[in-house]
Amino acid sequence: MTDPVLIVEKSDEVATLTLNRPRAMNALSRELREAIAKAFAELAGDRETRVVIVTGAGRAFCAGLDLKELSSSGTDATATFGGNDMIQAIADFEGPIIGAVNGFAITGGFELALACDVLVASSEARFADTHARVGILPGWGLSQKLPRLIGIHRAKELSLTGNYLSAEQAEAWGLVNRVVPPANLLPTCRALASDMLSCVPEALRGYKRVIDAGFATTFSEGLALEGRASRDHAKSVTPDALAQRRGSVQERGRSQTRS
Repeated sequence: MTDPVLIVEKSDEVATLTLNRPRAMNALSRELREAIAKAFAELAGDRETRVVIVTGAGRAFCAGLDLKELSSSGTDATATFGGNDMIQAIADFEGPIIGAVNGFAITGGFELALACDVLVASSEARFADTHARVGILPGWGLSQKLPRLIGIHRAKELSLTGNYLSAEQAEAWGLVNRVVPPANLLPTCRALASDMLSCVPEALRGYKRVIDAGFATTFSEGLALEGRASRDHAKSVTPDALAQRRGSVQERGRSQTRS
């Protein structure tokens, strides 16, 4: 029996998606891209799943598009590289998405990582944008997201050389939230997911939506957007609910301070 190219595991409102083509460094074959898009489309309608963790099997997170499949199938490259069904399905999921970058994240795999909301990297992780070396241009947002995350000059260095970036340098540049030993990668991501799940569900989804919408526009437009979202959400909040939640937040803060 053939192993699935994507493993989906659900536990305690968290879904873990594992790219499962380790011998191909989890390269994005058509089958895998379709499986990711389908999984996120299903999770978007699953109210019992509030956080998603994405990782890879073996020594790679994702090596990008399966160029071997592309060259052997005679597929129109324009349709393949320009197609965004997978990335759009990821964007349509309203809850937080944590990228557990366990190894190489290259080109399209780099773009897949950037489609996540939070990135935690194993010390074995390596990032590279080899679009220019392969002879193609990105179509899943890398050219626009990367400069906004690490600065235009650093982004140009990576994208115009195709050089690899270590996990430690990625952390120093602000590309990933933190770097942990390989054995701690998934436990760290699950702990983050647990913290996210302790937030008010509607506020969690709404806050992510405001951040993403503001990130895609100017600062002044983002402030106006936040104001509208805040006023609309306030209509559904009662003083009693706020007081009750504030008490639990203060107790959590005291507990974290003591630890």
